[in-house]
Amino acid sequence: MTEQSLDAFLDHLHTKSPLSQASRTALTRLAASISIHNLEILQPIGKTCRNIYFVQHGAARIYYYKQDKDITEYFAFDHDIIIRAESLFTGMPSNKGIQALDATSFIALAADPLFALFDAHRDIERLFYKLVEQSFVDTIHRLENLQFCTAEERYRGLLNQAPQIIQKIPLKYIASYLGITQVSLSRIRSLMV
Repeated sequence: MTEQSLDAFLDHLHTKSPLSQASRTALTRLAASISIHNLEILQPIGKTCRNIYFVQHGAARIYYYKQDKDITEYFAFDHDIIIRAESLFTGMPSNKGIQALDATSFIALAADPLFALFDAHRDIERLFYKLVEQSFVDTIHRLENLQFCTAEERYRGLLNQAPQIIQKIPLKYIASYLGITQVSLSRIRSLMV
């Protein structure tokens, strides 16, 4: 990982919640860069999540299988956090995995050493509180979108998040994320042209 890319990552975190220079230095010591290819697995199903990941560049998803059907639960794009929180916070293996949807680079922070910094660096604790809070709110919005929005509205919302990347993601992943069939998604896309 280049110093420039790490600085850009820390600058992005700083926009979420201010970080002191000492905290930036502490996070720098924990940060590791991981680059993987399109459709490569970052975290396999059945393993315990021990890292917090940020998409530096590219796209990734959290997925699981239900009755042998591949379901996408979450998409992450540039600067987004991606974790299997249910595993990270309980220490239990997850029924979900993380997969790259493009050639993707991540910044990984080992969770236990990160959490150990919280007492000495309250600004880091505050930052991760805000990140987890935002992730929770995003999850609630996703559930509300499934409950109250049409499939077309859900697709438009996703398209607005990252239009250039959405075009690269296989339709089957987008359809499962939206809770519709691939045929319905194709119909929605054809009506939007």
